[in-house]
Amino acid sequence: MISLGCAKALVDSEMLLGGLERENFQITEEPEEAETIVVNTCGFLDIAREESIETILHSAKLKKTGKLKQLVVMGC
Repeated sequence: MISLGCAKALVDSEMLLGGLERENFQITEEPEEAETIVVNTCGFLDIAREESIETILHSAKLKKTGKLKQLVVMGC
């Protein structure tokens, strides 16, 4: 889980992570080890939008080089 943006986005990310853990998903902090990356992002602020695009593009590259199978983007 990569959480970008405001405090509300962070709360949403934490709630989602809690749900995934309850369903026995293995959580890693290393994107290179992940089969799925969730990017929770903000589209309101210019700087957040730029950071989001960079993060999404970087994560997408892992589909070619790592074990990443899914890239999920969510947020406002």
